[in-house]
Amino acid sequence: MQLYPAIDIRNGKCVRLLQGDKDRETIYSADPVSIAKRWQSQGATFLHIVDLDGAFTGHSLNEASITGILQNIHIPVQLGGGIRTIGDINRWLSLGVARVIIGTAAVQNPDMVHQAINRWDSDHIMVGIDARDGEVVVKGWETGSACTVDEVALSMKDAGVTRIVFTDIARDGMMTGPNIASTSALARSSGLQIIASGGVSSMNDLTSIEAISSEGIDGAIIGKALYEGVIDLSEAVTIFQT
Repeated sequence: MQLYPAIDIRNGKCVRLLQGDKDRETIYSADPVSIAKRWQSQGATFLHIVDLDGAFTGHSLNEASITGILQNIHIPVQLGGGIRTIGDINRWLSLGVARVIIGTAAVQNPDMVHQAINRWDSDHIMVGIDARDGEVVVKGWETGSACTVDEVALSMKDAGVTRIVFTDIARDGMMTGPNIASTSALARSSGLQIIASGGVSSMNDLTSIEAISSEGIDGAIIGKALYEGVIDLSEAVTIFQT
């Protein structure tokens, strides 16, 4: 099972939000590059980066921090937040991002996802589905879409997507455990590879995700539990990736 340490960047700093609420922010470091190096040194083989300013505003304000990470580590990076045009995708991939994650644009302009996959293939193009009470939300989790998780997932599958990051917003940053039931149900109903996101708070949570890996679970994103020292990344990598 692939583990994805998360680095969420806002105003150039490494932060965590509670349930995506920008008014409930904890700053963990003023230097995201040092955090990326830390996770790499502890055995990370893939990083999950979110440009929170990009998610909220639709355009990146953290390019310097992100490119700094790309230039200072040797493991692949997947990036989401504010990637809403073919030009955005092209820029980030050309700068060295391994996978881009399309969220808002996937709901509002699914044809763009199809175009992107035709150009770069599904190894480089992913979709992020962020849900609150079963409804997909967009624009930094602030706007409802009136679409269900399954509707968006199946639409993206038709566009050629093979891998999705699924976040239960109610769990994100809360350390209350991932939504195993919803994650498993999405994997089964869509037939896509799902990366579980939101709520991972212990090694037991990772064990629970691993238990459903045969249903189509690609891996898990770990955020606050790493920053709070509740999960030791080196130990988790040894247990779940080797």
